[in-house]
Amino acid sequence: MEGSFNFNKWIKKTSNRIFIAYPVAIVLVELLIQKGSLQFVYWGLPLIPWGYYQFRLSGEYRNRIGKGGPGFDVPPERIVDTGIYAWTRNPMYLGQIIYLTGFTISLWSLPAAILLGYHFAWYRDRVNEDEQRLTQLFGQDYVNYMGRVKRWIPWLF
Repeated sequence: MEGSFNFNKWIKKTSNRIFIAYPVAIVLVELLIQKGSLQFVYWGLPLIPWGYYQFRLSGEYRNRIGKGGPGFDVPPERIVDTGIYAWTRNPMYLGQIIYLTGFTISLWSLPAAILLGYHFAWYRDRVNEDEQRLTQLFGQDYVNYMGRVKRWIPWLF
Protein backbone atom coordinates (compact mmCIF):
# COMPACT_ATOMS: atom_id res chain seq x y z
CA MET A 1 0.00 0.00 0.00
CA GLU A 2 1.59 3.24 -1.16
CA GLY A 3 1.98 5.97 1.42
CA SER A 4 1.62 3.62 4.38
CA PHE A 5 3.96 3.81 7.35
CA ASN A 6 6.81 1.29 7.26
CA PHE A 7 7.98 0.73 10.85
CA ASN A 8 10.94 -1.46 9.84
CA LYS A 9 12.29 1.27 7.57
CA TRP A 10 11.60 3.96 10.19
CA ILE A 11 13.34 2.14 13.06
CA LYS A 12 16.48 1.51 10.97
CA LYS A 13 17.24 5.25 11.03
CA THR A 14 19.61 5.86 13.92
CA SER A 15 18.13 9.29 14.66
CA ASN A 16 14.62 7.82 15.01
CA ARG A 17 15.93 5.26 17.51
CA ILE A 18 18.06 7.73 19.48
CA PHE A 19 15.62 10.64 19.68
CA ILE A 20 12.24 8.85 19.72
CA ALA A 21 12.16 5.08 20.16
CA TYR A 22 14.80 4.71 22.90
CA PRO A 23 13.52 7.58 25.06
CA VAL A 24 9.95 6.25 24.89
CA ALA A 25 11.11 2.73 25.72
CA ILE A 26 13.33 3.90 28.60
CA VAL A 27 10.56 6.02 30.11
CA LEU A 28 8.18 3.06 29.94
CA VAL A 29 10.76 0.74 31.52
CA GLU A 30 11.51 3.29 34.25
CA LEU A 31 7.79 3.73 34.95
CA LEU A 32 7.55 -0.04 35.43
CA ILE A 33 10.67 -0.20 37.61
CA GLN A 34 9.65 2.80 39.71
CA LYS A 35 5.99 1.75 39.92
CA GLY A 36 4.50 4.67 38.02
CA SER A 37 6.79 7.55 38.94
CA LEU A 38 10.01 8.95 37.51
CA GLN A 39 13.07 10.22 39.37
CA PHE A 40 14.66 13.30 37.78
CA VAL A 41 18.16 14.69 38.08
CA TYR A 42 17.67 18.17 36.72
CA TRP A 43 21.29 19.06 36.00
CA GLY A 44 21.27 16.46 33.20
CA LEU A 45 18.39 18.12 31.35
CA PRO A 46 20.47 20.76 29.44
CA LEU A 47 22.41 17.95 27.74
CA ILE A 48 19.25 16.76 26.00
CA PRO A 49 18.59 19.86 23.82
CA TRP A 50 22.34 20.45 23.44
CA GLY A 51 22.82 16.96 21.99
CA TYR A 52 19.76 17.16 19.77
CA TYR A 53 20.62 20.57 18.32
CA GLN A 54 24.27 19.68 17.85
CA PHE A 55 23.14 16.64 15.86
CA ARG A 56 20.59 18.56 13.84
CA LEU A 57 22.55 21.72 13.10
CA SER A 58 25.82 19.96 12.29
CA GLY A 59 23.90 17.60 9.99
CA GLU A 60 22.28 20.51 8.16
CA TYR A 61 25.68 22.19 7.86
CA ARG A 62 27.31 19.00 6.54
CA ASN A 63 24.58 18.51 3.96
CA ARG A 64 24.77 22.14 2.82
CA ILE A 65 28.58 22.27 2.52
CA GLY A 66 29.52 18.70 1.64
CA LYS A 67 26.34 17.64 -0.18
CA GLY A 68 25.43 13.97 -0.19
CA GLY A 69 23.80 12.23 2.74
CA PRO A 70 22.12 11.34 4.85
CA GLY A 71 24.52 8.61 5.82
CA PHE A 72 26.44 6.99 2.97
CA ASP A 73 23.51 6.25 0.69
CA VAL A 74 24.62 9.34 -1.23
CA PRO A 75 28.32 9.97 -0.45
CA PRO A 76 29.53 13.52 0.21
CA GLU A 77 31.03 15.49 -2.65
CA ARG A 78 33.69 17.16 -0.51
CA ILE A 79 35.29 17.01 2.92
CA VAL A 80 33.56 19.31 5.40
CA ASP A 81 36.34 20.72 7.57
CA THR A 82 34.92 24.10 8.57
CA GLY A 83 32.48 25.15 11.26
CA ILE A 84 32.05 22.54 13.97
CA TYR A 85 33.83 20.05 11.69
CA ALA A 86 37.04 22.01 12.28
CA TRP A 87 36.78 20.99 15.96
CA THR A 88 35.46 17.42 15.81
CA ARG A 89 35.17 14.98 12.93
CA ASN A 90 31.94 13.47 14.26
CA PRO A 91 29.73 16.22 15.69
CA MET A 92 26.52 14.44 14.70
CA TYR A 93 27.43 11.20 16.48
CA LEU A 94 28.79 13.22 19.40
CA GLY A 95 25.47 15.07 19.58
CA GLN A 96 23.63 11.77 19.83
CA ILE A 97 25.97 10.62 22.60
CA ILE A 98 25.47 13.92 24.47
CA TYR A 99 21.70 13.50 24.10
CA LEU A 100 21.76 9.92 25.43
CA THR A 101 24.04 10.99 28.28
CA GLY A 102 21.63 13.76 29.25
CA PHE A 103 18.71 11.39 29.08
CA THR A 104 20.56 8.81 31.20
CA ILE A 105 21.53 11.36 33.85
CA SER A 106 18.14 13.08 33.86
CA LEU A 107 16.29 9.84 34.58
CA TRP A 108 19.18 8.35 36.60
CA SER A 109 18.39 5.19 34.68
CA LEU A 110 20.38 1.96 34.68
CA PRO A 111 18.65 0.72 31.47
CA ALA A 112 19.54 4.02 29.77
CA ALA A 113 23.14 3.72 31.02
CA ILE A 114 23.38 0.23 29.53
CA LEU A 115 22.00 1.56 26.23
CA LEU A 116 24.52 4.43 26.34
CA GLY A 117 27.38 1.99 26.94
CA TYR A 118 26.25 -0.11 23.99
CA HIS A 119 26.18 2.98 21.78
CA PHE A 120 29.71 4.03 22.75
CA ALA A 121 30.90 0.76 21.19
CA TRP A 122 28.47 1.03 18.27
CA TYR A 123 29.63 4.57 17.39
CA ARG A 124 33.29 3.53 17.68
CA ASP A 125 32.71 0.80 15.09
CA ARG A 126 30.58 3.08 12.90
CA VAL A 127 33.24 5.80 12.90
CA ASN A 128 35.92 3.28 11.93
CA GLU A 129 33.79 2.23 8.94
CA ASP A 130 33.05 5.85 8.00
CA GLU A 131 36.73 6.76 8.15
CA GLN A 132 37.67 3.85 5.89
CA ARG A 133 35.03 4.89 3.33
CA LEU A 134 36.00 8.56 3.48
CA THR A 135 39.70 7.69 3.11
CA GLN A 136 38.86 5.62 0.02
CA LEU A 137 36.74 8.47 -1.35
CA PHE A 138 39.05 11.42 -0.60
CA GLY A 139 42.48 9.79 -0.12
CA GLN A 140 45.29 11.81 1.39
CA ASP A 141 43.10 14.89 1.88
CA TYR A 142 40.97 12.95 4.36
CA VAL A 143 44.04 11.44 6.05
CA ASN A 144 45.36 15.00 6.50
CA TYR A 145 42.00 16.07 7.97
CA MET A 146 42.14 13.18 10.45
CA GLY A 147 45.60 14.39 11.47
CA ARG A 148 44.35 17.94 12.11
CA VAL A 149 41.00 17.31 13.79
CA LYS A 150 40.26 14.94 16.67
CA ARG A 151 37.68 12.21 16.24
CA TRP A 152 35.52 13.24 19.22
CA ILE A 153 36.70 15.91 21.64
CA PRO A 154 38.94 18.82 20.53
CA TRP A 155 42.51 18.57 21.87
CA LEU A 156 41.80 15.22 23.59
CA PHE A 157 40.82 12.30 21.36
